Amino acid sequence: MRLKAFFLIFVMVITFNDMSFAATRAAYTRPGLMMKIPFSTVGRSPYLFRTGFGTELHNFSPFNSTAGIFFDMEVGRNFSLGFSSVQTADTTNLANLDVSTYAPPVEFGFHLQQRVFTYNDVSVSVGLQDIVFQNSESESGLNLSPEQLSFFVVVSSAKQLGSYHLQTFLGFGTGGFGAQDSLPTTDSTGAPAGVFAGFYLNTPFFNKWGGLDFVGEFDGIGINVGLRIPLTSDYRLNIGFTHIDKLPSWKIRYWSGHPALTVGFDMAVPRRARRVIGDISGPYPLMTDAGDMPVFDDQFSDQFDSTIAMANFMVSSLRDSVVMVNNEMRNLMVRLSAMEQKSNFLEDSLKSFKLSSNVEGKNMNEAMRHLSRSLRYFYGGDYRASLQEVESALDLNPNLALAYARRGSIYYKLGDVQRATINWNLALRMDPEYDDVRNILKALHENRLKTTSFVRE
Repeated sequence: MRLKAFFLIFVMVITFNDMSFAATRAAYTRPGLMMKIPFSTVGRSPYLFRTGFGTELHNFSPFNSTAGIFFDMEVGRNFSLGFSSVQTADTTNLANLDVSTYAPPVEFGFHLQQRVFTYNDVSVSVGLQDIVFQNSESESGLNLSPEQLSFFVVVSSAKQLGSYHLQTFLGFGTGGFGAQDSLPTTDSTGAPAGVFAGFYLNTPFFNKWGGLDFVGEFDGIGINVGLRIPLTSDYRLNIGFTHIDKLPSWKIRYWSGHPALTVGFDMAVPRRARRVIGDISGPYPLMTDAGDMPVFDDQFSDQFDSTIAMANFMVSSLRDSVVMVNNEMRNLMVRLSAMEQKSNFLEDSLKSFKLSSNVEGKNMNEAMRHLSRSLRYFYGGDYRASLQEVESALDLNPNLALAYARRGSIYYKLGDVQRATINWNLALRMDPEYDDVRNILKALHENRLKTTSFVRE
């Protein structure tokens, strides 16, 4: 409460000070996820803090840029605090950059913001932006620069569009929300206050890292567009253009709101979620249709009686135990069913093996009877009948080395040496220890094969 009261008093006092139209903050260095304008959400930030840097490239030849670092966090439930430090750019005339002796100041800025109202998916925040301390050539040390201060009010609306999250912003602010080089010049014009607006679209691209974000805004002086590209769930690369409406005049000279290419990087440290209600996808929590919103950390830890909390814990433990027992019983039933199926499978396999053995034994006996008859025909000189009996034996058992050897001998008698050689080789492949066949092939190779060498077993 003291912090809120101090903030409101500080806002009332500082609002009556003289304010100019310039703001020297670099893009992506103010609190929130936008480039230049303030940011408001309906829920608490899911991050403990964010930190990173941003830079604006105003010219390449001669090279001129500004760069800054930032840190922001949510203090309490609705109050946000940010800090940034910027090395400003040379804002003198573009033609004199090579010989300019102007020393750009280094600035340290603070940013304060209070969310004052939320209703469903709408939130309203007020704050002070650019409480800047700056070094000066005329004075030593850091000095408060109240003319850069901006007081603002921003209204935000969050919508869920399928797998996309859209947040829109409309606000009113004093001072300026311009680019780094929008310092007062002799020809600068503007009003002491203005309207700003913008949108933030979180897409499902790279969804496992939080999604790719599109940023578009009007900061009171010009239009800024950018992309926030997730490198991991906690790191993002920020790129974009400030005041793209003035890009055609890039090379003319500097003026209030000069366009720039901006590049930045930020790291977010997530807070531990103890209790989460509602949709937490997207960059910030969104309200649900029922009016609930995500709650992070231990926001509700002190709202429940310890006895009830302990009872709930015990009930949850017992429920988990019952679930574990049921799961164990299911596992045992599944294992028993699997064992029964395995037993049935082994029994069927044994029966099949016995049947196969009986069939193989019967076929072997029948094949041997055919080979015996083929031998009688062979002795009698009826080689065609002998060959037919060998074929019948091979139909019953195609793995008989003796049958292939006998068929080779028959073909040799019939004068077909090629088929005889093929069958003798098949017999030797079936039985590598078949020495008689090996001797026949060796004799055939040496042209000394005799009729007595034929296989007649």
